[in-house]
Amino acid sequence: MTDLEIAQQATLAPITEIAEKAGLAPNDIELFGQYKAKINKNFSKEPFDPNHKLILVTSINPTPAGEGKSTVMVGLGDALSLLDKKTIIAIREPSMGPVMGMKGGATGGGHSQIVPMEDINLHFTGDLHALTSANNTLAALIDNYIQRENELGLDPRRIIWRRALDINDRALRNVVTGLGGVTNGVPREAGFDITAASELMAVLCLSTSIADLKKRVDRIVVGYSFTREVITVGQLGFTDAIVILLKDALKPNLVQSLAHTPAIVHGGPFANIAHGCNSVMATKTALSLADFTVTEAGFGSDLGAEKFLDIKTPVLGKHPDCVVVVATIRALKYNGGQKLADLKTEDTAALANGMGNLLRHVANMKKYGYSPVVAINKFVSDTDAEIEMIKHACDKVGTKAITADAWGLGGEGCLDLAKEVVEATGEATTFTPLYDVNDSIENKLNTVVTEIYGGSKVVLTKKARNQVRRLEKEGFANLPICIAKTQYSFSDDPTLLGAPEGFEVTVRELIPKIGAGFIVALTGTILTMPGLPKVPAAVKMTIDDDGKIEGLF
Repeated sequence: MTDLEIAQQATLAPITEIAEKAGLAPNDIELFGQYKAKINKNFSKEPFDPNHKLILVTSINPTPAGEGKSTVMVGLGDALSLLDKKTIIAIREPSMGPVMGMKGGATGGGHSQIVPMEDINLHFTGDLHALTSANNTLAALIDNYIQRENELGLDPRRIIWRRALDINDRALRNVVTGLGGVTNGVPREAGFDITAASELMAVLCLSTSIADLKKRVDRIVVGYSFTREVITVGQLGFTDAIVILLKDALKPNLVQSLAHTPAIVHGGPFANIAHGCNSVMATKTALSLADFTVTEAGFGSDLGAEKFLDIKTPVLGKHPDCVVVVATIRALKYNGGQKLADLKTEDTAALANGMGNLLRHVANMKKYGYSPVVAINKFVSDTDAEIEMIKHACDKVGTKAITADAWGLGGEGCLDLAKEVVEATGEATTFTPLYDVNDSIENKLNTVVTEIYGGSKVVLTKKARNQVRRLEKEGFANLPICIAKTQYSFSDDPTLLGAPEGFEVTVRELIPKIGAGFIVALTGTILTMPGLPKVPAAVKMTIDDDGKIEGLF
């Protein structure tokens, strides 16, 4: 059966029962039908029990063969529940861009899914729509401001705030607005980002309250004046209007897994062009309520986990107690040179060649003070010889590798992984940040490139170097770095697979995301508005006269 068919045949528990299981009182939730709810109590204001454990699930670099990070994460959460550990899964909200495009959704798969799957992957509770509306309201207010008095002298040529849309639409990457005469505004170059890459998405995910949200929106840089002075949302007087549109989207969403484990699905920044983690409020809520919180960071450890640990952890106020790195044998063989069509065939030579990718992700996590657990996401084509190769390679670097069948067996297939994770959380860890945020921008970039990616150095274009000087002059240098990079490689070249070394990473542009609290570095050919593939997933979807959806996944 497909993921959708499995989800559609499941019997869901009323969300009121899931809320009670999570430890939420009836007044703590706002119902969205029978199976979804908003959590209206702000647990960010309450200290969570330091004995509550946070599990971060990351993976190797993604490939067309698939890694199943979200599937393993959900299976792990269900397995911990089977071990009588009070567990909550904290996961990101899907964007409709990948859903209608190529990547698919973000609710797991097989018998390890978050449900209701169709709702979550499409409109859900409207958070992405609220973010899109707020983003574009701000854009409209900015254009209206320069059309009117423009008292601060906001330069139309130096506006950096872009519009947003929650779908892949390459035609909107670069546009010209204000055409058609004086009454239609001031003509200027503009463009769209996908909502998941917008600064408002990052702001929402890193805010801890409405008051904190207001502070972050207030300091968003929208552009520069004719005299090159920074101009913020607060200076323009638009802060409260934007926050009003986001006040309900700030509340975490409560749903469940197929095994009825409570799941909080909230916030969805991409990890290749944003910071790749679900909201701080969602994670804090889970930590306050559950003995074990299982969460994820997008794509491989070089993107999502690095940003979780260097950007989210300082705001969260807690670092993970255990890190799980998900890998599949076929993805490692693909990294080792085996063709996509042949991945079901045993090839220990290709697996040996691709093993460096997994071992570098393991080494990355050790640099933060963790000895990660490796989860081998099992496929029926995996052979005993291939499984043993991974376990042996991990043993040599002091890391346990556990086979997990989350897709086929759900929590039952992840019990060994869960037991290893519980044991790992009992071991003391000394969390070590990768870099000092007070270091220079270029030094922080070089640290990530050399220590996490395995490259030789970062190369700044002339434009990027000028932007570094501008950011330092404006007092923004002491912020973390959010590198926008291809997810398919440690390098900025998506075709450079495995564990390459000695390469340079070119940063072509730096964008201040001061509301979010970091600086985005655009590398290679990475785009903040993706495009649809030749055959989008959307063309395979159908709906019958009774409203039943097919072909979603």
